[in-house]
Amino acid sequence: MRTIFSILSLFLLVQIGFSQPYPDSQTDGEYIEVNGAKLWTVRHGDGPPLFFIAGGPGGSHPGLRSFDPLSDEHTLVYFDALGRGKSDLAKEVTEYSIDRDVEDLEGLRKAMGYDKIAILGHSYGGVVAQGYAVKYPEHVSHLILANSFHSYLMWQANDDNCNHEIRTNYPEVWDTLMIVREQGYVSQDEIHQEIYSRVPYGFLYAYNPDKFVRRGKPSGTPYPNRFNPDVYYQMVGKDGDFIVGSDIGNFDYRTKLKDLPMPILVIAGRFDRVAVPREMVKYKTYCPQCEFVMFEKSGHNPQVEEQEEEFALIRRFLTR
Repeated sequence: MRTIFSILSLFLLVQIGFSQPYPDSQTDGEYIEVNGAKLWTVRHGDGPPLFFIAGGPGGSHPGLRSFDPLSDEHTLVYFDALGRGKSDLAKEVTEYSIDRDVEDLEGLRKAMGYDKIAILGHSYGGVVAQGYAVKYPEHVSHLILANSFHSYLMWQANDDNCNHEIRTNYPEVWDTLMIVREQGYVSQDEIHQEIYSRVPYGFLYAYNPDKFVRRGKPSGTPYPNRFNPDVYYQMVGKDGDFIVGSDIGNFDYRTKLKDLPMPILVIAGRFDRVAVPREMVKYKTYCPQCEFVMFEKSGHNPQVEEQEEEFALIRRFLTR
């Protein structure tokens, strides 16, 4: 939700430190041209391919590098989608869409020469992963949906819950926000985004906020375009932090998930105030064939808060 995603990416960059033998997201990758745009990709490890799709929409891949330990059994494929990170920007903002992200993933699969791929989509990345699995099920070996969304209604529940929590626990922030909204500003306006950013990331996204507190200065060159608000507000709508519109205001996989043939793992966090548990558990109804796991001491990022437990789960699941 909003530019707070960019804060997460920075925290995770600091936390994992890109210690050897893992590649550097800045330098140890390659550009692959897909659908007329160059997309930055980083892959490493041995074994069957596991593609990661970052959240946002608008987030870049470094926020997912905490999954690096899985590279001992799988070839991990990270990439920056169009308009994010080191990849090309779109010529027109209207090019940013769920459909484009799905087709770019298909283009990357073909360009890399894989027949079947496992996919892990985190948060918004799971929206793309579901869209890809629905359209190209024959090319998906395993599908992992981590703290994601099954429909526009769930995303609206995200908005409503986050705003309720801010209004209740950060009334001074909420009151300031209401003043600028009364003046006609909406979510995509910089002043609106700045006020939202006064709420600590860990408040909405963590079981243990201390895991997301930056300590010291990150070394090296900052990762470019870590989060692109132009992508975000094009896809959620100009006032998407209150009322979802555009692509995010229309997607709905609820009736299609039950027909997916591949093994499916759905991961949730008990303290996730974004992909809220009330909506996450509905995956068990919409996708009855899935394996559903609720992490009891995590928010939106079990890969950080309960890493050992989640990675053991993923390793086991990918052997199915």
